[in-house]
Amino acid sequence: MAVHYCDICRRTSFSGRRHLYSAGHRRRLREALAELQEAVAAARAAAGGEAAAALRPYDPAEHGRRVWCLVCGRGVQRDGRSGGMALLQAGLLRHLAGPDHRRETARFWREQRAEAALRERVLVSAEEYERFARGLERALEEHRRQEEERIQQMAAGIREAERRQRETVRDALQVGEPGPARQNRDASRDAEQPNPSGTQTGPDINWMESGQALTFIGHQEMEGKGNVHTGAKPPWLTEEEEEGSVREIGPSYEEFLKQKEKQKLKKLPAERVGANFDHTCQTGESWLPSFGRVWNHGRRWQSRHQFRTESGEKKKNR
Repeated sequence: MAVHYCDICRRTSFSGRRHLYSAGHRRRLREALAELQEAVAAARAAAGGEAAAALRPYDPAEHGRRVWCLVCGRGVQRDGRSGGMALLQAGLLRHLAGPDHRRETARFWREQRAEAALRERVLVSAEEYERFARGLERALEEHRRQEEERIQQMAAGIREAERRQRETVRDALQVGEPGPARQNRDASRDAEQPNPSGTQTGPDINWMESGQALTFIGHQEMEGKGNVHTGAKPPWLTEEEEEGSVREIGPSYEEFLKQKEKQKLKKLPAERVGANFDHTCQTGESWLPSFGRVWNHGRRWQSRHQFRTESGEKKKNR
């Protein structure tokens, strides 16, 4: 018995190649070709429209997608790219009009016994693709020309803003100068203007190299008081001299040690013995835990007698 594996149905048929004529294979083949025909129809619609509408700013997430070509058995880049612009459907149209796709289509139709009427729906003629490519090239040239004009306009706007800034700085410097100096500057500027023959009589002064500040509004001084810009002492030094005492800034050394000790205690376990002990409670000398106290030799319970003996000696001495 002949065995045949069908890529469309994804199963093995024991009826051999007669499986290609079965109703189930025909139905699955039409469904698989419908997806490819839908992608081809979208590409042809883009080719039949205006080429300028096929240009978009390139977005990797949107224009990096692929279309599965059933007859070739591989993914095809849907959109093309030229610089920073995406060419919609350009990659798929180039593949559909190529000789490899046409050859694989003939093989696929022969092997799968597909309907001949559906064959032209997954192909794009070379003339159709050439017409689309020429229109796309003209749209790209127009886009480049518009971008160059936009860049030139931006450059002209920047130059105009710089010119206005230079005039503003020059006018501000003239306001801050005394009368004779201003007259000398005006005279030097008149001497540097080009003569009617087109030659310049003096060097051009560049405001960036003049060494002056951008804007000078004069010295700002308060009545009866100075500031750090005029050489006066800062207010915090003046207050110390008037008061005659130095105020301590920040915590004291004892507070620092206490805070450091608290930081060490925070690292210890919260459930340790004695962590919640109340150190403010008042206890007398007769108080003693039932388990005794800290000992260095002997048995632990003997520490109670030792403590009582020492307490009695202390009372006698008193």
